[in-house]
Amino acid sequence: MSLTGKHILSSDLFTRDDLERLFELADVLTPVARGRKVTRVLEGAVMASLFFEASTRTRLSCESAFLRLGGGVTTTTGVELLSIAKGESLADTSRVVSGYCDLVVMRHPDEAAVHEFADATHVPVVNGGNGAGEHPTQALLDMFTMHREFHRLGRDIDGARIAMVGDLRHGRTVHSLIKLLSRYDKLTLVCVSPDSLGMPAPLLELAASRGHHVEVSDRPEAGLRDADLVYATRLQTERFADLPVPYSDEFRIDRALVDRVCRPDTVIMHPLPRDSRPAANDLGTDLNTDPRLAIFRQTDAGIPIRMALFASVLGVADAVRPSLRPATWYRPDFTGPDDAPFYRNTAVEDIA
Repeated sequence: MSLTGKHILSSDLFTRDDLERLFELADVLTPVARGRKVTRVLEGAVMASLFFEASTRTRLSCESAFLRLGGGVTTTTGVELLSIAKGESLADTSRVVSGYCDLVVMRHPDEAAVHEFADATHVPVVNGGNGAGEHPTQALLDMFTMHREFHRLGRDIDGARIAMVGDLRHGRTVHSLIKLLSRYDKLTLVCVSPDSLGMPAPLLELAASRGHHVEVSDRPEAGLRDADLVYATRLQTERFADLPVPYSDEFRIDRALVDRVCRPDTVIMHPLPRDSRPAANDLGTDLNTDPRLAIFRQTDAGIPIRMALFASVLGVADAVRPSLRPATWYRPDFTGPDDAPFYRNTAVEDIA
């Protein structure tokens, strides 16, 4: 299926073939994302970056991806900076903004808002996170990271045991991720959370209907045992600030737990941000030097996969490869000392 001109509002849109084409294009674009090569396939195009809710990684990653393709970006963050604060409707804002740009990336705390916005515009809208709903571009970079990590380890995603742990009820990243995972074959999907924070039943039913074995557990020690991949999420307190939630320290994914129940080749991921305060019971910082921790390779993957998505949505995917040329500025061989072994002595085309 061609993605040209499509709104990217949900992971439901993508087939497995779509994912594989995007991964292939993202591999081609990785040297551009790493500042080794240059392409201008979106020269003259403008992206509007509309974030009605706080963001660091998604906003900067999307903007960097569009700029790396040669496009321009116009951006605003926070409802108070938009005319919506004066009473303007989302539909009016959408119609106006679509006259300024060729593509919109939008984040909004209301799950329905991105759909309302997309209904009122003729330019493609990409969902950058809609409340507790979905986050399809995060799911794409998560799957791209899994694809690369498993390839490095000589494994396939098909048949893997994948544990998702934490706030699965409010975590939009896992809602999009389980939809993409369900496009693969014969997975064991283990959803680990307190009972009150479990994965929504329709998503569990979707995965089961596609032939996957689904397990539900409230015990991380059991749920994470022998996982090929652990995907941790933080407690989404902004979604239910007034509700008490039991979230004990057994949900802290730290070095002791990982060494006790996970294999030496288990991949550990997290969509970030992680809450590093001791009482948060999130992903422990004592894993930072553990080679199993892929969270920064994961964030690095965000730019090439979003570049691939933008190029596909705007119909220039086939022009990417012939447009590449060497960059002329200085760039370090790798980003961050903890991941140096994964970047050093690696061919430019293979840098992840």
